[in-house]
Amino acid sequence: MNINAIVVGATGYGGLELIRILLQHPSVSISHLFAHSQGYDSILDLYPQLRDVIDIPVDTLDQLTEEKIKELKEASDIVFLGTPSGVSKEWGPIFLNQGFKVIDLSGDFRLKDPASYEKWYGKEAPEQSYLQKAIYGLSEWFSDDIKEADYIANPGCYATSILLALAPIFSHQLPVKSVIIDAKSGVSGAGRGLNRSTHFSEVNDNFKAYKVGTHQHIPEIEQTLSQIGGKAVTVQMMTHLIPMTRGILSTIYVDFYEEISKEEMISIYQEDYQNQPFVRLRPYGEFPETKQVYGTNYCDVGFYVDTRTKRLILFSVIDNLMKGAAGQAVQNLNIMMGWDQQLGLKFIPTYP
Repeated sequence: MNINAIVVGATGYGGLELIRILLQHPSVSISHLFAHSQGYDSILDLYPQLRDVIDIPVDTLDQLTEEKIKELKEASDIVFLGTPSGVSKEWGPIFLNQGFKVIDLSGDFRLKDPASYEKWYGKEAPEQSYLQKAIYGLSEWFSDDIKEADYIANPGCYATSILLALAPIFSHQLPVKSVIIDAKSGVSGAGRGLNRSTHFSEVNDNFKAYKVGTHQHIPEIEQTLSQIGGKAVTVQMMTHLIPMTRGILSTIYVDFYEEISKEEMISIYQEDYQNQPFVRLRPYGEFPETKQVYGTNYCDVGFYVDTRTKRLILFSVIDNLMKGAAGQAVQNLNIMMGWDQQLGLKFIPTYP
């Protein structure tokens, strides 16, 4: 079965990665490209590196009428929304109501509690009915729900890295005392828009913490771990910006009420991820690096059991634009369609 896809937010970094993946996906064709603000006569006007690969216009959402959307539905099956938070909550339901399947890469439908969304995102929440329809698309943990979904809320980049590392601990209901997350991201996570804090002169030769205690992925992580573990979870999370283009390294410190062993941890992680092709568990004592997943949909996880402090230290790396955005979105598409979840995603890392 072949389908046609619309990419909204095609001019951003995540949108460009979606285009790159979908162009070589054997079962998907790109029918239309949209931006939420500025349009272009051709995607080549913005990304000339796509010459001789794809040459179609980038229209703007404000050009879409109800009649035009109906016309789009006759030629297309699915919409990827790679738009900033606050845009998807308006357009996602419109596409959904016209019969499209929607995969939303923004944060608008990740949190089920409207008050929590308004607190952490500083915007009015989407309608509750649509929040309930949206399935949280952490591919490795909610595939049964994703198979039946019409609307998927793709997880955030930090959340993906952190949740894949922590989920086995909570799925096995180990006696966790506290979780402290120290996560670091490359600059592309801030998007393509102009921002003084991501200007070359500000980032180069610099290393800084940001969104201290206010990062919007915190409630997403807590909500999901609470769902997996069956009881309320609170985490301490700190995010940092490092002077590289892409990649996330999350170092996570887990304290327990009881002593744990290396053998127990190895068994738990192997059990939960043995059939998950995009989570690669490192041999004990080997720790992943961001370059080792660059340009791929892999999440590499390693850990160390510190018997002296009775603490588990987890290390998780992803490419924030791939497993943290476009790659996971296509993985979710594959699951929705009943295809092999690796379809179109068998990239090996770009190295060095």
